[in-house]
Amino acid sequence: MATIRIGHTPDADDAFMYYAIAHKKVSLGNHEVEHVLEDIQTLNQRAFSGELEGTAISAAAYPQLSDKYRIMRVGSSIGRNYGPTVVTTLDKAGLNLNGSSIAIPGEYTTAYLLLRLYSQGFEPVPMAFDSIVQAVKENQVDAGLLIHEGQITYEDLGLTLILDLGKEWWQDTELPLPLGLDMVRRDLGPELCSLMVETLRDSIQYAFDHEDEALDYAMNFSRGTERETVRKFIKMYVNEDTIDMGAKGEAALNTLFTKAKDKGIIQNLPPIDLI
Repeated sequence: MATIRIGHTPDADDAFMYYAIAHKKVSLGNHEVEHVLEDIQTLNQRAFSGELEGTAISAAAYPQLSDKYRIMRVGSSIGRNYGPTVVTTLDKAGLNLNGSSIAIPGEYTTAYLLLRLYSQGFEPVPMAFDSIVQAVKENQVDAGLLIHEGQITYEDLGLTLILDLGKEWWQDTELPLPLGLDMVRRDLGPELCSLMVETLRDSIQYAFDHEDEALDYAMNFSRGTERETVRKFIKMYVNEDTIDMGAKGEAALNTLFTKAKDKGIIQNLPPIDLI
């Protein structure tokens, strides 16, 4: 029985998706699954060397590892008219981002790519995503780029919105926003790659069908966030697009990378290789 290592983040939405696999409600054929829990920036970096057989990545990281991995049609984190947000303290409401320092959750994250597409002249300050709110509140930086639950809890934390990158993207493209992707390593071969796709789809469907059961598990990764807020966050990013990104999801990826190339952020357009 070969072990398949699958990387995903220790966050509520990924936990919800992988609950059925972690608790053996569904199986990956005769393979044992080892769950590798890392923040998304670390998973991006590990993917560059092709270390894990399957892994979540930021969509923005894909151009640098398309030679090693294929994109699963299932498992994507896709927003529709919502996404990462740039926030600051109440006394800095209306802050001009040009010339400001902004905490970012990693240089390979899609959130940072979007910030570069829709803003300019700022100083990026990389740090762990869960340190950003405190850094903003303590004036270590002028503003912070929030992912995960912070996107919907920032007001409760005493912060104010400067820029909603999900809304900017929607107004610009009228396309869904692909933030995170789940990948399978090319050298596994088509049969095993397809089995991994089917297993993740079954796991997500199980979570949809047993929502409170999967939510109970996801709460272990919620960092103290209130249960119904966690449920809301999960439904934002584990939805019909997660079961299959569809033609619009594929078009959105093409658009994202074309915009990045036009801005000089990436050099070449990667092939959108979906399985």
